[in-house]
Amino acid sequence: MKGLYCKPGDQGDVKFVLQETNVPTNLGSHQVKVQVKSCALSPVDFKLYEDLKFEKEHVPVGREIAGVVLQVGPKVTFFQPDDEVVGILPLDAEQSGLCSIVVTDEYNLVQKPEKVSWVEAAAVIKDGLRAYTALHTLARMAAGQTVLVLDGAGPFGVLAIQLAHYHGVKVLATASSEHRYLSASLPSARVIRVWDSKQDLVDSCLEETGGLGVDIIIDSGVRLYEEEPEAQRHCPHKHDLLTLLSVGGHWVTTEQHLQLDPPDSHILFLKTASLSFLNDEVWKTSRAKLGRYLHILKDVMDKLCTGTFRPQLVDPVPLYEATVSMEMVQRKQARKRIAVKL
Repeated sequence: MKGLYCKPGDQGDVKFVLQETNVPTNLGSHQVKVQVKSCALSPVDFKLYEDLKFEKEHVPVGREIAGVVLQVGPKVTFFQPDDEVVGILPLDAEQSGLCSIVVTDEYNLVQKPEKVSWVEAAAVIKDGLRAYTALHTLARMAAGQTVLVLDGAGPFGVLAIQLAHYHGVKVLATASSEHRYLSASLPSARVIRVWDSKQDLVDSCLEETGGLGVDIIIDSGVRLYEEEPEAQRHCPHKHDLLTLLSVGGHWVTTEQHLQLDPPDSHILFLKTASLSFLNDEVWKTSRAKLGRYLHILKDVMDKLCTGTFRPQLVDPVPLYEATVSMEMVQRKQARKRIAVKL
């Protein structure tokens, strides 16, 4: 049985390989054996593995899976054989999600609704969790507020926009080359085309809010300095986002190395605004949060089943194309891809 793995190192020269792996023969008390039907290919955060001291020769790739339960451990209460499930494998998982069969704890999975396809389930589960974490847990969004979603056409941005709209929040979103998709599929969002030099992010947002600023900002990268690499040319400068925050506003950032100087902190103080870092992996670090974590995953599937979540899907790739697809995803030459079992 083959799975997809990579060797930690320089992210600019990462190699992904399909290699043979074995399925554990004995199940633990709360473990479940799952036949994988689809698996999402998302970028691997090597820095996170390093920070958590997960030193592995080869890191398993593909953690967002959907499949059918084959066997359950003696103390498993959530599932039984033939149940359709979806979930996220933990960071310390030994198996790749692209293996035909994986073994994981029952607490990493939830039931997949019958109406939801394998591809949709794997594509949405992690980005849906990120959207909930950003908007509900961190930003405490409420009806009538205004949210700015940067890179709104990305897999995470699309779900964040849909979740905010569902709760009665006004949405502003930026987009570059995919602005046509965003405008057509999410007419509720006011799209700001950052690639167009005639549209300034700060001016557009202040105009939309009557000069009051936005209540919530969710970024997808931030420029810390005026001169940044080409890959970050569309990212807003941190000063722009501080300017856009309303009184009592909340900025949720994905930038791990965000540095605020004393003048930046003073702006937050004057506005009584706050800053949070978005790391959806944190749910697995505390057993006290496990119940809420599983509740979020279940609600993500419910919203996918009812049509509240409508992900932007690309054609799935077969297993033999997973290596090339993962390399493109890791280099940010392509969005998230979904591998399916033929």
